Amino acid sequence: MDRRSILKALSISGFVALGSGSVMRQLLQGNSSSLSATPFAEDDAVAALPEVPKKLAEIVEDHAAGADFHEVSAPSKLEQQVADLNADLEAAKVDPHVKEYMQKIRYFEGVFEDDYFISPEEFQLVKDALARMSRVQRTVGHGNFNLISFDQMIKYGRNFSQVGEFTKVELEYLEQLFFADARTYGFYGEKVMSGLTERIPSRDLLKIPKTGHFLFKGKSQALYNKLRKDVGEDIVLTSGIRGTVKQMYLYLSKVSQAEGNMSKASRSLAPPGYSYHAIGDFDVGKVGFGYKNFTEDFADTDVYKKLQDLGYIAIRYTDDNKFGVRYEPWHIQVV
Repeated sequence: MDRRSILKALSISGFVALGSGSVMRQLLQGNSSSLSATPFAEDDAVAALPEVPKKLAEIVEDHAAGADFHEVSAPSKLEQQVADLNADLEAAKVDPHVKEYMQKIRYFEGVFEDDYFISPEEFQLVKDALARMSRVQRTVGHGNFNLISFDQMIKYGRNFSQVGEFTKVELEYLEQLFFADARTYGFYGEKVMSGLTERIPSRDLLKIPKTGHFLFKGKSQALYNKLRKDVGEDIVLTSGIRGTVKQMYLYLSKVSQAEGNMSKASRSLAPPGYSYHAIGDFDVGKVGFGYKNFTEDFADTDVYKKLQDLGYIAIRYTDDNKFGVRYEPWHIQVV
């Protein structure tokens, strides 16, 4: 059964409405990346959040087999299951670990007592590496910078005097950053890129006209085309494929803005190697909305409301996600 039908069934019981950004919506997206399968066990706050009972989807599936949910009422067993889960969620909210965790992702720009800060020496190294990467971006162009590999970046530094060769210390630091355990900073997402020097084959991607961005052929391209058809010309691709170098650059920019607070940076952006933009996800926005497309204001636009009404769209980082990341209503989950 599709995700929208499940959500319709649950909404009958008063537990969830389409587009609410609830834990239920994230868990019932109809794919294998369920929260229970993500390695969060070492964090007390994440572990304290309840799992959806496995029987719940089965009950809805059985009932849906015979009739449309517009015409039937929710079975009492389903209502009880949902009520029990709702009670578990309410109980979790009073857990001090959960309250602190939710406070961090909702007030992501804040500074918290247990945030992870780098040393002044490391912060200077971040700024030096960031400046050189910025020169690479100016040399190759913003669009191409989304795609270049780590090895290609090194070659640009070696071959172009306006960039300058990356120092051994800079490269060692960037390598260390890629292979670090992001849970140290409070990021609990999955590592989706295992190799620092992985390249994105040109045959697998497609440049999207009038955006300056690229998408993977196949699922990503097909979904974006469908969105353009179903939502209209007001929707636009605001960020597509991001290779390791681009994600590293964006992340270090956040670290610099946060004055070396890695935890604060990680609440707004996945560390390098952890971004789903590298394997299929993409961001969308409203034409003419500018930087607000990357704020919660996007959730108030007609474009976002149309996305939710479609019923087949999943948002990667909901407002109660278990990744340790701020709410991102613009981030479309593909994989």
